[in-house]
Amino acid sequence: MKRDYPCIEINLGKIKHNTEEIVKLCNEKGIHVVGVSKVFCAKKPIVRVMLEGGVAMIGDSRLENLKRLEDINCKKMLLRIPMGSHAKDVVKYSDISLNSELETIKRLSLAARRLRKVHSIILMVDVGDLREGVLEKDVIETVKEIIKLNNIRLEGLGTNLTCYGGVIPDENNLGKLIMLRDTIKELIGLELPIISGGNSSSIHLILDHIIPKGINELRIGEAIVLGRETAYGNPIPNCHKDCFILKGEIIEIKSKPSIPTGNIGMDAFGQKPIFQDRGIIKRAIVAMGKQDVSISGLQPVDKCISILGGSSDHLILDITQCKNKYEVGDIIDFNMDYGCLLMSMTSPYVKKYYVD
Repeated sequence: MKRDYPCIEINLGKIKHNTEEIVKLCNEKGIHVVGVSKVFCAKKPIVRVMLEGGVAMIGDSRLENLKRLEDINCKKMLLRIPMGSHAKDVVKYSDISLNSELETIKRLSLAARRLRKVHSIILMVDVGDLREGVLEKDVIETVKEIIKLNNIRLEGLGTNLTCYGGVIPDENNLGKLIMLRDTIKELIGLELPIISGGNSSSIHLILDHIIPKGINELRIGEAIVLGRETAYGNPIPNCHKDCFILKGEIIEIKSKPSIPTGNIGMDAFGQKPIFQDRGIIKRAIVAMGKQDVSISGLQPVDKCISILGGSSDHLILDITQCKNKYEVGDIIDFNMDYGCLLMSMTSPYVKKYYVD
């Protein structure tokens, strides 16, 4: 099949396998999995194999993505704290949303009443990472206000860790959610069925058999698509690491000096580059750059290739040590980290192809 480059080859069979493995791992601890679709922009073929793999619902941070999934028969969660101005669409396109601002929750209640619906929410609690969430001391009073709203159903408590502050989930910070759940039941008489214990960074607690009893939901994206937990970056047993492969075409091969000639100023991105003198090296230019991908997140599959840098449109490689005799027109394969995958899946300049 003829392909346009750069492109991402997406292996649906491997994504389904990873989903099945992680769902099984979590289910054994009484935890259901929300499959997070934001990194691949909720592309329907990938969403479908995640559902086939057993995720309980699909979660995304962008309403635009959830709108595209309107015809997919599954429960949907809005992951990013809603904008009050989007309250109507939040209620219309998501079954449940993560929330931390009481005023926004009130707007969701009004929108739900107008749409003749009851909208479910999870109250996010900040247990240390300093991204979204009410402080622990404010949880009880916030819950008391939420339960006054007729068209809102408070389903549980949740938290997010590692994404901003890098705080690693542990028995102490996740245990705070369990204690708050019990306190709410004792003081208010409200039973909360969901305790959402974070994202792929919580999987290491499952692997080490120390995740607090009572955590019964995780929101998993990176672990499924890249086969690793995100607290320490370790691979998850029996999971594929190469579900997504970025491919780019070589447009030039030349032997050139490793240091530019002349006075060095700023590059196209306002940075002053630094070069290491390696003498004359064999360089390949691939037709993709910083407008397409995050270059720092690329890892060539051929370990003999090193990345020298790039501009908006060009990726410059050192192929001096390669055993393969690359030629102009050859295709170079790359693995990607999460940030690079996110950017390249979002880029309209990077084509997407599916394989089984």
